[in-house]
Amino acid sequence: MKAIAIIPARAGSKRIPGKNIRDFKGLPIISYPIKYAKDSGLFNEVIVSTEGENIANIASQYGATVPFIRSEENASDTATVTDVLKEVLAYYQLKGMVPEYICCIYPTSVFAFPEKLRDAYQVISTSKASSLVTVTKYLHPIQRALYMDDGNVKFKLPEFAKARTQDLEVMYHDTAQFYWIRTEDFLKEKTIFTQNTLGYVLDDMHCQDIDLESDWKLAEYKFELLEHSK
Repeated sequence: MKAIAIIPARAGSKRIPGKNIRDFKGLPIISYPIKYAKDSGLFNEVIVSTEGENIANIASQYGATVPFIRSEENASDTATVTDVLKEVLAYYQLKGMVPEYICCIYPTSVFAFPEKLRDAYQVISTSKASSLVTVTKYLHPIQRALYMDDGNVKFKLPEFAKARTQDLEVMYHDTAQFYWIRTEDFLKEKTIFTQNTLGYVLDDMHCQDIDLESDWKLAEYKFELLEHSK
């Protein structure tokens, strides 16, 4: 197998209940990454890992495979994405069908368009990197971060208090959109972020982590703007 897409969709979202199957612009939000992965033409299978019956049914309805129900251990609040990926790969190892690449796509990744998945695959497949993660720039230099000490505002890094923002090094953060990973390296290192991980830079307009209701509204707004700009 060349590649499989793995969409980790836990049922127990607390901040936005039912987040992974909530309606987004007329469709369950998980249907977007399923469609993008299938339309990319890159994957032998598009898999959803979940313990939720409703999620499994909706994922199947939109063309994903749900080969097994996620273990109780990996459905807990403490389970990591790495744990989920290892569980899926263990299933395929037993079948003797280990893919060369896995692509972990988050279930709320409404901006993980097929062309983006293909371009990122081209980047990692023509490199010697173990993995590739989507990142975006911090909108304000984190070197000038502030913290509160008994109500008083202080610089976390006082040495940058007088620095001009344009002179500070650009810093990035994980967008939680998708990761491309060489399976062989992942099974050896048991981590996505290795010593040889590439960053695939996204514009802020093309990513949105969704943890709060305000995040959801921002994602809808960005999605509408991108749709109108086509």
